[in-house]
Amino acid sequence: MDQPLEKPVEIATVRGRTSLVSQVVTVAAVVIPPFGLLSAMGLLWGVAFHWVDLILLVALYLLTALGNAVGFHRYFTHKSFETGPVVKTALAVFGSMAMQGPITQWVTDHRKHHALSDKEGDPHSPHVGHGEGVLGTVRGFLHSHVGWLFTLKGLERGREYGKDLYEDRLVRTIDRLYILWVVLTLGIPFAVGFAVGGSVVRGFEAMVWGGLLRIFLYQHATFSVNSICHMFGRKDYRSRDEARNNWLVAVLVLGEGWHNNHHAFPSSARHGLHRWQVDVSWWVIRGLEKLGLAWDVKRPTLGQMARRRAQAAPSEA
Repeated sequence: MDQPLEKPVEIATVRGRTSLVSQVVTVAAVVIPPFGLLSAMGLLWGVAFHWVDLILLVALYLLTALGNAVGFHRYFTHKSFETGPVVKTALAVFGSMAMQGPITQWVTDHRKHHALSDKEGDPHSPHVGHGEGVLGTVRGFLHSHVGWLFTLKGLERGREYGKDLYEDRLVRTIDRLYILWVVLTLGIPFAVGFAVGGSVVRGFEAMVWGGLLRIFLYQHATFSVNSICHMFGRKDYRSRDEARNNWLVAVLVLGEGWHNNHHAFPSSARHGLHRWQVDVSWWVIRGLEKLGLAWDVKRPTLGQMARRRAQAAPSEA
């Protein structure tokens, strides 16, 4: 059975829907680059881009994205469900293959983010310490999207935010083998491309599309949760920060873009709390539960959701 959440969430004043200009900018930033990529794929189809490359790109994107979203985030960080050693190991390995750092590093950074969200000390807030006006907004966006990776990522790999992980032998083992997972995330598409295409050139081609490009795409999709989802979108539930729901980001990162929902109910295994909010990661967790491979699955009760429901802004009433 789904487990109700227990701890109340601190609330703050809710801002309404973002402006039309902000929404247009968000759509342009998220949609236009993929269209450019699709155009390149079309131009290169049959020349330097083949079916095996497309299949590898999509399959490995989904596999590593689920390892990151279901594994690193909802399981290891927030303990939103329980599972056995086989699923736990698979989630840890696939999440590591996303190349966003070892489990302990990723989880401790993210737990600190939740503890200090959009306050001083948050490692990737776009709202704190970046100045005022347009320049401050741009600085904040760049810091939350990529800048923090070069200055603050990994500084919290200590027991304050990760005692349970450092005491977990399986997690320590997966972390020690991190370089192996990096080799595999690039080596698997190379090996498949070489086997199917019969040449080193086709192997490298597959590694570029199913390895390097796939990693690049997923990296920036998840970075958008830190940047876009703390600046553009809706706040449907009261939370203590500026986390927002953004459906475009949610599609790209398998449900992680329902960020306001997540910050309102951090330990919920389900981020897309409404039927129209597509949350592929939740579907996977639900499937594991039905198979008996996941249990103690947490999500908010209807009463908790009603109590934290945001009031509509005057312009939306």
